[in-house]
Amino acid sequence: MRRTAVLAAGVLFAGIPLLTACGTPHQGAAAVVEEDQISVSSLQSQVNDVRAAQAKLPNGDQLREQSGNLSSSTLFNLVLARVTDRALEDAGLTISRRELQDYLKDNEQYIGGRKVLETVMLQQRGVAPDQIDAYLRTDLALNKLAEHIGARRDSPEGQLRLGELLTKTAKSMDISVNPRYGKWNSTDLTIDPTAEPWLPKPTGPGAV
Repeated sequence: MRRTAVLAAGVLFAGIPLLTACGTPHQGAAAVVEEDQISVSSLQSQVNDVRAAQAKLPNGDQLREQSGNLSSSTLFNLVLARVTDRALEDAGLTISRRELQDYLKDNEQYIGGRKVLETVMLQQRGVAPDQIDAYLRTDLALNKLAEHIGARRDSPEGQLRLGELLTKTAKSMDISVNPRYGKWNSTDLTIDPTAEPWLPKPTGPGAV
């Protein structure tokens, strides 16, 4: 399979809010995908990692302002990973450790090294250095799914077809998301604002 670097091909859902669906709320969960719970505390931890990495950059304050919806985008990445895993399973596809290692190297070489990749992923995707492998695994899964259905991710038509596949997969799964992060719109693959909080919003520095 021809590997395409994420920063060259782009990401299908870059900038799209978190993936959700209607379901039964679970106390302490930011989202539940099938029986897999993504806790608020684990989401908070990942957000804190991003904020800490941003603070080390000269433009850290600006990045923080630009990524105000960081909790939603981070949760989206976590849920999307589970949806793509199911889509891979349904298609009879897998991702080996070697494939992921090669894809990581491709991206590092394309962008100019590990440090540059970490900076770009942090600035453009809101992804901390220790989250890059998981992020790229999802992106590699999207590449494999696109190739499986004969679609090109760098074309509008290909993105539409891949989006339709993921929408179908997500609808077949039991996914519920804390309403404070929004309500899933299955038509547009976006979230709509909701006024009913599932859990009280935390307060203080770094709260999601």
